[in-house]
Amino acid sequence: MKVFLETYGCQMNVADSELVASILTNTNFKIAENIDEADIIIFNTCSVRQHAEDRVIGRINNEMARKVKNKNLKIGVIGCMAQRLEEKLQEQNSSIDFIVGTDQYKKLPEIIFNLFENPEFCSETIVNNNEIYKDIYPIHKGRFNAFVTIMRGCNNFCSYCIVPYVRGRERSRPVDDVLNDVQKVGEMGFKDVTLLGQNVNSYNYQDVNFAELLRQTNKIKSIKRIRFITSHPKDLSDEVIKVMAESEKVCEHLHLAMQSGDNEILQRMNRGYTAEHFYNIVQKLRKAMPEIAITTDVIAGFPGETEEQFQHTFDLMKKIEFDYAFTFKYSPREGTKAAEFSNQILEETRLERLKQLINLQQDITTKKYKEQIGKTKEIYVEKVSKKSDDELSGKSRDFKITVFKGDKSLIGKFINVRITDAIGWTLKGEIENGK
Repeated sequence: MKVFLETYGCQMNVADSELVASILTNTNFKIAENIDEADIIIFNTCSVRQHAEDRVIGRINNEMARKVKNKNLKIGVIGCMAQRLEEKLQEQNSSIDFIVGTDQYKKLPEIIFNLFENPEFCSETIVNNNEIYKDIYPIHKGRFNAFVTIMRGCNNFCSYCIVPYVRGRERSRPVDDVLNDVQKVGEMGFKDVTLLGQNVNSYNYQDVNFAELLRQTNKIKSIKRIRFITSHPKDLSDEVIKVMAESEKVCEHLHLAMQSGDNEILQRMNRGYTAEHFYNIVQKLRKAMPEIAITTDVIAGFPGETEEQFQHTFDLMKKIEFDYAFTFKYSPREGTKAAEFSNQILEETRLERLKQLINLQQDITTKKYKEQIGKTKEIYVEKVSKKSDDELSGKSRDFKITVFKGDKSLIGKFINVRITDAIGWTLKGEIENGK
């Protein structure tokens, strides 16, 4: 039987789909490259914002017409949305055959086999705070960049975030399990590896912390670049910064979610740090790695946010000058504390504040990218450019997409490119010295 996996949301969901693909293929299922040839369609879903859920529900409803033509087709929902909404999804759409939460993926083969014998709706969403999917190695879909999950769950309970409720408590994979996974992907040809967790800085397995895990990962010869997401500012230690600076394979890029630049809002968000602490971390990072690119997440219009508090966020973004910022208007999530706050901000105000942050960041990013002109950067060549068959595209160590003229034989290789221009969020360049 063939299974088609459609994935929504963050890199953790992408990694989970690769994990599910491994679990299914190990039990004689085949992964369909095209939805038209599938016997089972699985939607791996995201609950971080209402828009994400609405989008998935629309996609599921659109695909239900297939069941009219193919009476044996099974459609399932897995991931965060399945965990959060459980049987409510099935009540909304009775044609959904199964719903499986984030800790029950090992049961998928049995659930699917049983459905073909006994076609009754099945739901498995029990949270298992001990599940780390040990010794299950994902089937990585890409050619050059691989995600390796080092931990699951989250203990932070930020007041706006649904993640701890749908992914359970923090638990770290064994060190050897992680290192073996990285070694395997390197041997498969992946040279750029991203270590994943809801809060990688909290990694701890038998007294091995995240800094030590980075040190050990840096020794693996089969890979050339190491990245990691997501980092929480309250847990980003001086030791991790030191290891980043000393480790030749750890890239000069860090995604560090600021969320707000106002201390009272940060406290109400339950973020566990102040604006001053966040700024000091940025200063430490730039002192240790002058060429580091720092990206972030920022929320506009959090409940109770005054114009003055919003201005604090605006001013801190302007002061720090992130290379890029993912900016969002606050979106209430049922089940979180912030959704129950009485002082919700008007949608019109949230949108206006979001617009101001977007415009500010566009100016900063344009400036940051223009500053790259004249520099020589190591590029991992990944593909032919979307806009021209004569150009190649790849990423620099600081995670900037770079386009340049070159032969397709360079794909999969590391080359030095001198930057000649910056157009939007893309650098353009020329291969240096013909190499």
